[in-house]
Amino acid sequence: MFRTRLELDRVRAARGVIDPVFLDSPLFGCDALGRALGCAVSIKLETANPVRSFKARGTELVVGGLRDQGRTAVVCASAGNLGWALGWSGRRHGMDVTVVASRRAPAAKLDRIRASGAVLEVVDGDFELARERAAEIARRRCIRLVEDSLDVETCEGAATIGLELAQQAPSADAVLIALGGGAMATGVGYVLKVLAPGTEVICVQPRGAPAMTRSWRERRVVTTDSADTIADGVAGRYPIPAVLDDLLVVADDAVLVEEASIMAGMRLLLQHAGLVVEPSAALGVAAVLEDPDRFAGRHVVTIICGSNVDLDDYHRWVGAGP
Repeated sequence: MFRTRLELDRVRAARGVIDPVFLDSPLFGCDALGRALGCAVSIKLETANPVRSFKARGTELVVGGLRDQGRTAVVCASAGNLGWALGWSGRRHGMDVTVVASRRAPAAKLDRIRASGAVLEVVDGDFELARERAAEIARRRCIRLVEDSLDVETCEGAATIGLELAQQAPSADAVLIALGGGAMATGVGYVLKVLAPGTEVICVQPRGAPAMTRSWRERRVVTTDSADTIADGVAGRYPIPAVLDDLLVVADDAVLVEEASIMAGMRLLLQHAGLVVEPSAALGVAAVLEDPDRFAGRHVVTIICGSNVDLDDYHRWVGAGP
């Protein structure tokens, strides 16, 4: 049996800790989208919950564990979705939450972090600078720093999606997973390798933010000087070694897609599935658009991981391109 930081028993136990509102998200076939893409497409909808992303599956585990330890405060750096999820879980459990985010993050995400009750600190610079500031706050206040993907609870929470997929779509040929820090890819990928080993696990990342994909391909950590993509939720530049080790075990492939394909994927999800999604959630569709022969006639599952997007940006992207 292959080894990762995850254990199936712990992933199963996580379902008893996570608020049920985030569990058992819908999976449905979308014939119209499938006809447009030339394959059978099923959508795993991780946006039908109070924070409109999959992130609370992990923050529920983090905050629940801290509560059991008698801890009362936590801090994280976030591109947006993790911060909102941590704020939501913190409020539910009476936890003091601080979120550090880049001023470049979508305004809609920043507004929702504030509305969750979390204290928001905005920094000039990208996510990596926000992560440095969050670490500084954690040291100064002696509180828990939540690091998405590095903290195994965030991966275990995402892995519960894999448990559901193994039951809902055991015969799927491929599952397309947005790749950023790696929590969802390693979590879902691990469970599928254990419970549905015939399913191909394909990670998808923007060509403008390729650090984790390059690292997977070269089997070593590869950093980048910058990230240039509309998919802000997956725009990291410094892969975490422990996460890469897991990804090397559970991912069958990692592919890069163009910005135009991401925008086209967002348009197709609106047109054929009635879904308004953020760019990261359209990466799976973008992968099919760029390599249709690979997926022709196959049953493909794409995970719609988030729908937190500024409407002005959304209209600009969806109205752009061919």
